[in-house]
Amino acid sequence: MKNRLAALFMAALLLLYIVVAGQRAVLLFASGDAVGIAMGIALGVLPLIALWLLWRELSFGLRSQRLVRLLEAQGALPVDDMPHRASGRPLRDAADLQFPRYREEAERHPEAWQSWFRLGLAYDACGDRRRARAAVRHAIDLERGRRPRSAASQ
Repeated sequence: MKNRLAALFMAALLLLYIVVAGQRAVLLFASGDAVGIAMGIALGVLPLIALWLLWRELSFGLRSQRLVRLLEAQGALPVDDMPHRASGRPLRDAADLQFPRYREEAERHPEAWQSWFRLGLAYDACGDRRRARAAVRHAIDLERGRRPRSAASQ
């Protein structure tokens, strides 16, 4: 819940930035000066990029939360019995010991979104966020029935 509130707070701050930057872009564009128009266009692009990135991150979070609920309903969420740091993160050595089990499961069942999602959780526990996100994206694509992204991005 704490992470969700932090994400909502950051999203609200980003939306505030988008509104302010958009207003400034309109003012610069309306100045009629060539430099002002160019700066207004450039400044107008930033909020569009920020909106796209915000949408992408929020939709990733919502879709991955949906998969957590589905796995939980199936009774297939991995049991978190690893020792943890004071921050709540698993100890890396303990996570590394459990990782091969999830990698092998994904290799045995490459079409099962559940195995890819669990692999993503294992990557995250090991501290490899980039691969964790790629595995979870792959699980989302499989669950939605879409053709997964290339294996090179994972």
